[in-house]
Amino acid sequence: MPKLQINGQTREVDVEADTPLLWVLREQLAMTGTKYGCGVAQCGACSVHINGEVRRSCSVPVGTVAESDRIVTIEGLSNNRTHPVQQAWAQVDVPQCGYCQSGQIMAAAALLVTRPEPTDADIDAAMTNICRCGTYQRIRAAVHLAAAIGSARKS
Repeated sequence: MPKLQINGQTREVDVEADTPLLWVLREQLAMTGTKYGCGVAQCGACSVHINGEVRRSCSVPVGTVAESDRIVTIEGLSNNRTHPVQQAWAQVDVPQCGYCQSGQIMAAAALLVTRPEPTDADIDAAMTNICRCGTYQRIRAAVHLAAAIGSARKS
């Protein structure tokens, strides 16, 4: 049985090696914050971090994830919604329907690790998740606000 490091805990799962990580998270471990959108790694609703890199979990077979790999889901980003991106999302009131937002938040959090003060072009290049409601302007504003919140915390 594969062992996975998810949100700081080792979890043992009884699944086939070709099972997508998304289904392990949602169906085996009841971590339903990670959403199913398209199933072909295009929309980003299923985004998680693996070793700090944003990945689309619907296209990651669990057999390709090493026991030492660190997986972080939306549930593990912050246990009390104090991550700068989560704070910014609430302050800007980004979600409309909200379905894609966990994936958007995970993509934004990964971006801010590599680009703590992103430009609009950086955000546009990194935020490839699809939002059917079209809240892209609010997403961009929230990423900038999250950068400012993160910067203020470091001061």
